[in-house]
Amino acid sequence: MPQATHPYSVHPSVQYVRNWINELPRKTGRSLDEWLRLVEEQGPATAKERTAWLKSEHGLGTNSAQWIAETSLGTMEETGDADHYLRRAVEYVDAMLAGRKAALRPLYDALLKLGLATGPDVKACPCSTIVPLYRNHVFAQIKPTTATRIDLGFALKDTPATGRLIDTGGFGG
Repeated sequence: MPQATHPYSVHPSVQYVRNWINELPRKTGRSLDEWLRLVEEQGPATAKERTAWLKSEHGLGTNSAQWIAETSLGTMEETGDADHYLRRAVEYVDAMLAGRKAALRPLYDALLKLGLATGPDVKACPCSTIVPLYRNHVFAQIKPTTATRIDLGFALKDTPATGRLIDTGGFGG
């Protein structure tokens, strides 16, 4: 992998997908390439139809069927390729901080630097709308919410929000 010119690390989902791809032959008797050939030669046209077909005709679980269907149509976002993800990570952040949100870039950069400085094991793994900060699990996330505000969310579990902290109902809230 070439030397990174950004502070991002590979998202855990990349390894998850890589493991899934590696386990397909053992679990299903076919590699991903073999499944893709089968779907192309015999499967229906749409991702929804392909997913249903893979489940009903080949006994695959929902995730495997959906991932194979999406991969066969080129719509699977996560490829299991670390270099691909790291290129996309930079693009995700650039897109989040484009246009009306461009003025937030210095604040984002400062928050990211602060988050990464909390420990040598901290990683930032951007997604399309947030930048989660990980140790073993997500402990914080940076989200350019509006053109004038970045939200910095913390995974505080049962710690009550006091002072300037507000309860947002969790990261998904």
